[in-house]
Amino acid sequence: MKLKEDINPLLLQVFRSVVWVYSVVTFLPWYFISGAGVNQARAKRVKARSISGLPAGPYRSVNCIDRLVLTLHQGVDTLDKVFEYAASHFPNRDCLGTRELLSEEDEVQPNGKVFKKVILGQYKWLTYEEAFNESRFFGSGLAALGQEPKCNIAIFCETRAEWIVTAQACFMYNFPLVTLYSTLGGPAIAHGLNETEVTHIITSKDLLQSRLKAILLDVPRLRHIIIVDSKPTNWPDMPRGIMVNSMAAVQEIGAKPEHIAKVRSLPLPTDIAVIMYTSGSTGIPKGVMISHSNLIAGITGMAERIPNLDENDTYIGYLPLAHVLELSAELVCISHGCRIGYSSPQTLADQSTKIKKGSKGDTSMLKPTLMAAVPEIMDRIYKNVMTKVDEMSRLQRSLFILAYNYKMEQISKGYGTPLCDRLVFHKVRSLLGGNTRILLSGGAPLSPATQRFMNICFCCPVGQGYGLTETCGAGTISDMWDYSTGRVGAPLVCSDITLKDWEEGGYHSTDKPNPRGEILIGGPNVTMGYYKNHTKNQDDFFVDEKGQRWFCTGDIGEFHPDGCLKIIDRKKDLVKLQAGEYVSLGKVEAVLKNCPLIDNICAYANSDQSYVIGFVVPNQKQLTTLAVQRGVPGSLEELCNSTDMEFEVLRVITEAAIADKLERFEIPKKIRLSAEPWTPETGLVTDAFKLKRKELKTHYQDDIERMYGGK
Repeated sequence: MKLKEDINPLLLQVFRSVVWVYSVVTFLPWYFISGAGVNQARAKRVKARSISGLPAGPYRSVNCIDRLVLTLHQGVDTLDKVFEYAASHFPNRDCLGTRELLSEEDEVQPNGKVFKKVILGQYKWLTYEEAFNESRFFGSGLAALGQEPKCNIAIFCETRAEWIVTAQACFMYNFPLVTLYSTLGGPAIAHGLNETEVTHIITSKDLLQSRLKAILLDVPRLRHIIIVDSKPTNWPDMPRGIMVNSMAAVQEIGAKPEHIAKVRSLPLPTDIAVIMYTSGSTGIPKGVMISHSNLIAGITGMAERIPNLDENDTYIGYLPLAHVLELSAELVCISHGCRIGYSSPQTLADQSTKIKKGSKGDTSMLKPTLMAAVPEIMDRIYKNVMTKVDEMSRLQRSLFILAYNYKMEQISKGYGTPLCDRLVFHKVRSLLGGNTRILLSGGAPLSPATQRFMNICFCCPVGQGYGLTETCGAGTISDMWDYSTGRVGAPLVCSDITLKDWEEGGYHSTDKPNPRGEILIGGPNVTMGYYKNHTKNQDDFFVDEKGQRWFCTGDIGEFHPDGCLKIIDRKKDLVKLQAGEYVSLGKVEAVLKNCPLIDNICAYANSDQSYVIGFVVPNQKQLTTLAVQRGVPGSLEELCNSTDMEFEVLRVITEAAIADKLERFEIPKKIRLSAEPWTPETGLVTDAFKLKRKELKTHYQDDIERMYGGK
């Protein structure tokens, strides 16, 4: 069901009248109820302009035309100083929060699978002063265990308060922090640890036993393992006499006067703060070297685009801290004294997979005002809510659609709709705690349908950002009062953006009406390059004649007249078919993911073939409903292996593709249904839920040969 559909104009007028009558009857000012008096005075429509006068740019935010912005606070030019600034200005305010585990039990599902369910208590908080001291003691303890300044140290851990305590300790003592995703496979973990020559690693007991222990013999330099879990009962046997300590024990060592009193090696702005290993969507992970000044410039740019950010905000942290989006977002919050409460995708909401029925998820307890999300999570929320709307009575569904379209009309004019928010959308808004004032989407393009839905039903702006690990996650963020969809906003105050012609794809900076080309990002947030990868550094980074550093993103964008950027393609996703047509696989996927029947899709094409194929993770409920309608029996796995259901799903996909105006050669001609969702644990998507095309191709190789006639 589409929410934005043609509705009877008379019905919409009646709905407007009801709003007006309700206002009069309840003796409240009409402007307060309908929002006529809260016209969100739109920020300047021109948010960026070309500072060269050329269509290709470089484009720069109108708030920093003369020069790019480097720091948040004067003299605060390294990350240890950022934390010190926060601890001195907000010493007694809550900083890092973790929920208490009350009980844990196994729950047998109807299909025989066993899910672990938890009941969690209140959030327990470290103040800024306490978090600062814990970091200081931990850094001192690491130094006592032989960790040297400017020598790499690794963290391989889930997102939690101890992750940030570790990071701040490393920033204070000038230990470059190597970050590794907790879902990386053994060879990728060993590669990162060996390439960076680490001797100390911080991890959790679960990850040590399940992932790290198996590769210890492949990491000969490793000497110390520090486990963040408090008071572990026993340690697994270690090869080569590797020492294992708890984080608490290391902090005890570090707090001793003879250790804490030692003069620490202070970092310089140009020193490496983080070596962040990418999630490896295109092969072996690459380590991106990020200096203190790079990260400070990046978080300065992000913070400027978030209105009224201060110590009264609460942020919920659940995305991987090994990803630049989450790390940057949390550093932004720390720099402004915000609270950060920790969660996970499995405990986020009341309906999350690990939350025992009847107990509260993390958003209900924390009630965050700020939240970052990747499109995959927002798409899931959108489809789940729309499924519930489909199950409503005809009257309820009609009211929801009327309210949705009415609010869309009002916010397009700059008006709020408090009555609709209170009577119609409050239950949807409560899914994220009810206090969310800003949602920031990053990591991948967010579909216009999902962005519009989140804007309307969660009653808060959804800012879409664009950045990469190589630019500290910073590039652009849309203005919070810009309710247009499909765009990622204007350059941040730390970044210049220009467009480079790409002849093969047919994109040029002289294109009309909008200049198009490969996106190049320049500025102080552009990182130092890839660790021990000179060839790749020469290919992807360069310094211009003015001394500014630039990164070639490989993404294709176009600038609109108001200076906002739209991502329209990706060089690596472009495939030339046998007949010479170019197909953007990312474009095909973005369009088809709007189909309610699809939870995830990977489009694939061979250059020696004449058509596109696809691997599809169907929405279980939608697929089951379609199967009942077509009289096809079976379990989810049987339905996904049914040629009849492949045909039916392909028919629905084709109709959706035609409705969204894909070219005939872009529409998949054959598909393979997958009963198992793609998660970081399966190795088929990254922790940011980006498709790993190489792994997906290997996983579905037999199906590729079948769909292309090989068998």
